[in-house]
Amino acid sequence: MDIPADAPTGLAMALDPLVTRILAPNPSPFTYTGTQTYLVGTTELAVIDPGPDDPEHLEALVAAIAGRRVLAILCTHTHRDHSPAAAPLKALTGAPVIGCAPLSLADAGPRADAAFDTGYAPDRVLEDGEQLSGPGWTLTAVATPGHTSNHLCFALEETGGLFSGDHVMGWSTTVVAPPDGDMAAYMRSLDKLMNREGDRIYFPAHGEPIERPHRFVRGLIGHRKQREGQILRLLKAGTGTVPAMVERMYAGLDPRLNGAAGRSVLAHLIDLRDRGLVGEEGDAWKMA
Repeated sequence: MDIPADAPTGLAMALDPLVTRILAPNPSPFTYTGTQTYLVGTTELAVIDPGPDDPEHLEALVAAIAGRRVLAILCTHTHRDHSPAAAPLKALTGAPVIGCAPLSLADAGPRADAAFDTGYAPDRVLEDGEQLSGPGWTLTAVATPGHTSNHLCFALEETGGLFSGDHVMGWSTTVVAPPDGDMAAYMRSLDKLMNREGDRIYFPAHGEPIERPHRFVRGLIGHRKQREGQILRLLKAGTGTVPAMVERMYAGLDPRLNGAAGRSVLAHLIDLRDRGLVGEEGDAWKMA
């Protein structure tokens, strides 16, 4: 997808009476226009996904905070486009870093997203269902593993907003890359969101707000099931290696992205294997 040239980097944009968005200057084919940091509240704030440790972005965050007290800096997960600014923002505001558990994995495979933030050190880890509140706002942690095993969304109880991080994005499907990315966990987390009745709008870390979230999530579930069906049909036809599957499934894909596409196919294969539907012999896969 083409990245808009006029993306409003560094500008504080009010999306809701309790929600302000600031876009980091880190656009890429994998982050779209960049990572979006959200301020929640009016007089006292929470900061969600502070983003990369970039001086320009930190300056924009401080300007948007405008001297108000920051009660917490929350991170949905620990990829390097989401959490590294937590530490310098804590130093500037005195706010504790709260949210997902620390996670840093060495991964030499071809990624389609950022690597892990090795310096992330939270003052408090939120468990599923735990809440954090300030004047006029309450945030509830919603555990959504799959993209990463430590991924959290945050529900804004007063308005029906959900900060969906990278679990549900507004411009692309989510990367699920083994060994930490887990397709079965990702699908369970999508089902979990489908069963939440109060969510009115999603605020993703990349892309525009999602105003019909259950319809959107239903489409994501359908897309993954279609990919799974493609893989099973290819296996039945004798196509058994990941590179060969990528060539058939992703016609016209930029060759530089073939490795990342292979990680997604591998995530599906691992899920199918764990369900007893396929087996592996060395680098090849076959129907069970």
